[in-house]
Amino acid sequence: MTRRTLIVVPFATIAAALLPAPAEAHLVTTGLGPIYDGVTHLVCSTDDLVPLIALALLAGLNGPIAGRRALFGVTAGWLLGGAAGLAAGTSVVPSSAAAVSMMLFGALTAASARLSPAIVAAGAVALGVGHGWLNGFAIREAARDGLAVTGIVAAVFTLTALVTAFVISLKTPWTRVAIRVLGSWIAAIGLLTLGWALHTA
Repeated sequence: MTRRTLIVVPFATIAAALLPAPAEAHLVTTGLGPIYDGVTHLVCSTDDLVPLIALALLAGLNGPIAGRRALFGVTAGWLLGGAAGLAAGTSVVPSSAAAVSMMLFGALTAASARLSPAIVAAGAVALGVGHGWLNGFAIREAARDGLAVTGIVAAVFTLTALVTAFVISLKTPWTRVAIRVLGSWIAAIGLLTLGWALHTA
């Protein structure tokens, strides 16, 4: 590498980083259409992804029946909430809902709470409706194609199924302890997120 390269590359990198670029706070554009935009949104949005993972971990710890009910409950709730958010065009769900759901499901996972399948399903529906509504509202506000909700819901179903099935398959005690530790981290992230939201409000 020449001396000139050693000088030019760092400056070029800094200049590129400082160039303004369009930013979208909530929705991702892949260029592959609204369904793929929705799939990518879920993967890139920690506000939706982390609470969903926490729910899937909790459902998996509570067994196959709870896992199946959570899977279909969160999927149906997200679809209904997304459709309602699109239709209403207003947000009735506070933006702090993401942080609260992280704290709640993370703490329950950390405690390895033994819940009935009905309670897990009810929590899954509530999570789905709340986050789905926020997604639908954001899509409507950004004047984007409502099919993005379909992509988000497909990604929700797939991710929940994979994570829940993985946790159910764990048999050795130390692996379940690792899941609980992960739940405690999620709860801590939720607490920090809520504190930041309240601080900047």
